[in-house]
Amino acid sequence: MGAQIKGLVLSGGAGTRLRPITYTRAKQLVPIAGRPVLFYCLDALAAAGITEVGIVVGDTEAEIRAAVGDGGAFGLTVTFIRQHAPLGLAHAVVVAREFLGDDPFCMFLGDNLLVDGVTAFVDGFRAGSSDATILLQRVADPSSYGVAVLEDGRVTRLVEKPADPPSDLALVGVYLFRSSIHEVIAGLAPSARGELEITDAIQGLVDRGLRVEPRLVTGWWKDTGQLHDVLEANRLVLDTIETRIDGELIDARVEGRVIVEAGAVLERCHVRGPVFIGAGARISDAFVGPYTAISRDVVIRRAEIEHSIVLERARILDLDSRLEASLIGRDVEIVRAEGRPAAHRMLVGDNSRIEIL
Repeated sequence: MGAQIKGLVLSGGAGTRLRPITYTRAKQLVPIAGRPVLFYCLDALAAAGITEVGIVVGDTEAEIRAAVGDGGAFGLTVTFIRQHAPLGLAHAVVVAREFLGDDPFCMFLGDNLLVDGVTAFVDGFRAGSSDATILLQRVADPSSYGVAVLEDGRVTRLVEKPADPPSDLALVGVYLFRSSIHEVIAGLAPSARGELEITDAIQGLVDRGLRVEPRLVTGWWKDTGQLHDVLEANRLVLDTIETRIDGELIDARVEGRVIVEAGAVLERCHVRGPVFIGAGARISDAFVGPYTAISRDVVIRRAEIEHSIVLERARILDLDSRLEASLIGRDVEIVRAEGRPAAHRMLVGDNSRIEIL
């Protein structure tokens, strides 16, 4: 069966690219189709037969602890590991050293989604003898990622966010390592941006002649660090749901694949899936279009919305125009003001109020 592989999930980042949402919420807990993105990561590790998981946390530790609990809901035993400053992915391995011991491990960035999970990659690593396995995918904008260069199928060079990318093979946020990585990281110096880079650590393995195996991800992968990626991940996950109506429909028309959780009430509205509607939501005299995920206790009245995510307890009331491609924070209130209606696209932080002209 091979050696036990531990999981290491990185959930300590500040999520600056998703501000203002992440001023008041961990980016790993932004919901995708009604579930925090972090939960999909934990599900993937459990499905791969990994049962011991360390979660590296930072300033949002309390919120992540409250959401994950002891890991039992995922079939995992979870250990929380504090990283006091975001000093790089390789630094997260340093602070997790005691938890990891000398066991091989799968490092998973907690805001990444892979439609096909990681089971095949973990099984291949478990059965093989490589010192590391890195997941790669071809991307249109490699300068935004760590990039790998392959020669004859072998990894020869890695570059972090290069201005002039040497290839279009981006590092996906999942890595598999054996204990040899610890000695390499111990000898690293911080990069120009003051971080211990995981790309430098993998390059160190290559330079020592150790085997780094590249694996190409062919299914979809999303790093949910920016608004358009969050909305796209939401769309992709919603495309996989099956209809489940546990809430109450009153003169409501529902088309396509729709989940309505218990306690939600839909009255005199039209819902065209795929759509997720959370517990306690109240939707009346409204249109909810495809690829929308509505969290618990949201109120939508006399409004239209599609291709959006609405977080807990938000209120969207009396709009004359459709809201689309938006991420609406917790306790936000969006209401119509007097004036000529227009089109709107928003990234709105928690506890806000917006008047639409």
